[in-house]
Amino acid sequence: MMEMMFNLRFTKKQLERHAEKAEKERKKEYAKVKKALEKHDVETAKIYSENCIRKKNEGLQYLRLAARVDAVAARVQTAMTMKDVTKKMEGVTKMLGKVMNDMELEKVDKVMQKFEETFTEMDVRTATVEDSMGTATTLSAPQDQ
Repeated sequence: MMEMMFNLRFTKKQLERHAEKAEKERKKEYAKVKKALEKHDVETAKIYSENCIRKKNEGLQYLRLAARVDAVAARVQTAMTMKDVTKKMEGVTKMLGKVMNDMELEKVDKVMQKFEETFTEMDVRTATVEDSMGTATTLSAPQDQ
C-alpha cells in the first residue's frame, strides 16, 4: 500500500511538471504570435495562436489529471487509515470485554481511556483526510459551478 501511495504521489508530481512545461511552451508560442503580428504576418500568427491554445488546453488537462490522482491518493490513504483504526478498535473491544467480565474498576477505566484515545485519533485522521479530499476534489470541479 505504501508503494502504491508513493507511486500516486510521484505520478501527481509528474503531471504537475508536464503542466508547467506546457505553460512554458504556451508562453513561447504567445511570444511568436506577437512577433508575427508585429511583422503583419496574420497567417503565421494564426498558426502560432492555435499552438498556444493547444498548449494551454494541454496544461489544463495535466492539472485536471493531477487533481484526480491526488483525490485517488486521498481515498487510498483514507482506506489505509480506516483499516488501521479498525484493527485498534477490535483490540480495544476485546480488552473491554475481558475487563467487563472481571468488573475491576481500575482496568475498566484504563481500557476506556484507551478507547477514547483511539476515537480521538480517528477523529483527527478523519478530519485531515476530509480536508485533503475537499482540496483535491475542489480542483477538479468545473469552474462555472
